Amino acid sequence: MNAARWPREHPDSGRLLHVAPRSGRLDDVCMTDLPRLLRPGDLLVLNDAATLPAALQGRTEAGAPIELRLVSREEEGTWTAVLFGAGDWRTRTEERPPPPTVSPGERLILGELGARVVAVLPPSPRLLRVAFEAQGAALWAALYRAGRPVQYAHVERPLALWHIQTAYASRPWAVEAPSAGLPLTWALLLDLKRRGVGLASLTHAAGLSSTGEAALDAALPRPERFDVPASTVEAIHATKASGGRVVAVGTTVVRALEGRAAQAGGRLEPGEGVTDLLLGPGFIPRVVDGLLSGMHEPGTSHFTLLHAFAPPELLRAASVLAESRGYLGHEFGDSCLILEP
Repeated sequence: MNAARWPREHPDSGRLLHVAPRSGRLDDVCMTDLPRLLRPGDLLVLNDAATLPAALQGRTEAGAPIELRLVSREEEGTWTAVLFGAGDWRTRTEERPPPPTVSPGERLILGELGARVVAVLPPSPRLLRVAFEAQGAALWAALYRAGRPVQYAHVERPLALWHIQTAYASRPWAVEAPSAGLPLTWALLLDLKRRGVGLASLTHAAGLSSTGEAALDAALPRPERFDVPASTVEAIHATKASGGRVVAVGTTVVRALEGRAAQAGGRLEPGEGVTDLLLGPGFIPRVVDGLLSGMHEPGTSHFTLLHAFAPPELLRAASVLAESRGYLGHEFGDSCLILEP
């Protein structure tokens, strides 16, 4: 499947493959058809995390060029991050040269930001815990001046920060865009509301999708922060009680809802936390009934996550159909809705 190389001028103009997991039906429609595919009384749950400029170019104290990509904000003012060698997004991650070896205590110079290596983490010497020298408002201001969006070589030119924000982005928690929501324009969301579909939100810190190193990529996604507000939990319980369906926009929403429910003994409760929940074959969702996602190719980690919602053979058939119809993949590509009519 070819990658979308640039954001669409009209994000809701993409295509939508409707996958019915029980009947096996596949329908090739448009993103603007989403309101008619949902029922009055259904609930669409969004991840409202804004996306940080999480890629920082710099050098080691010895002068070696590096790039540091943030993974997640941790406690006590530290961050988990992945170290890359010389170069930038124009080179495929798996073809980037290895970074220099760094040790705890070493200083990294990242534009106007300085950071200390606190720890080197398994499973790779490239996975670090770092502490920035600036804190509070000074850190955020410097990060937004020095950082750039994380992007990959399939994108044709440098991205601006606004290219990777959903229409409803709020708190800056994500290091890569929760991209399943990028096609949801305000016009499309208002159309859903007019048709009786409810909207609710949570915040989930979407992490890196690829590092180019097999051992690190096999450990993705890392544990990620979430915040499920009481209003969203109430909306979900009310939807279930009235016979409606809960549809997650992206696997980050699934991780947050199902991870929180697992922590609370099976019943969804509001709260903040960290989830290490992994979706895939054999996982049975307790909260989420359907999923709106981007298009992912067989063999990728994101494709494996979809197995929690549809049989593998149906997902493979959907991928073949999408390929034959010219669907585009990756973060600015087309979408699929896994939901029984």
